[in-house]
Amino acid sequence: MKKITIYCGSNKGKNPIYEEGAKALANEMVKRNMALVYGAGNVGLMGVIADAMLEAGMDVYGIIPQKLVDIEVAHRGLTELTVVETMRDRKWLMAEKGDGFIAMPGGIGTFEELFEIMTLNQLAYISKPLALYNVNGYYDGLITFLQHSAKEGFLHQAQLDLLIVSSDPVELLDKMAGFEPKYIEKWEVK
Repeated sequence: MKKITIYCGSNKGKNPIYEEGAKALANEMVKRNMALVYGAGNVGLMGVIADAMLEAGMDVYGIIPQKLVDIEVAHRGLTELTVVETMRDRKWLMAEKGDGFIAMPGGIGTFEELFEIMTLNQLAYISKPLALYNVNGYYDGLITFLQHSAKEGFLHQAQLDLLIVSSDPVELLDKMAGFEPKYIEKWEVK
């Protein structure tokens, strides 16, 4: 894994622990000589992780729709800034460029991106590791819901088992490096 696509908030959240977590993840990615692919924002956790990577001299690739450039949230100091027409174009390029994916704390856009990658993996459009960076237990409620979905027969447990979860950036990236894709052939959950 050389390029990690990170989905995260355009806000920093109320607790400074989220910003600290973003910096800790950036530091671990720097140690492993990894590049960042992200949504090209200069705000929130997006800006925090991009700035930390850039300050360490790492490559940062941003992909952003023109509409967001127009409202001045595009980071202008990136290694490469790709401006696209739509959010769909943005998400697809981010999925193509990354060797793996991490969802840091974020809002509805982060959730959408997380579930899209889960779906692409499930349908074998891609076979790449997906991780939740569970800073401060941010994703605990979502994990409980996903477990409930599997228990109720709407999500394969095998698919849920592919989701990597950790609050520790070292463990998170180690697990991603050891990822082995699995395709679930049966549509019906038993």
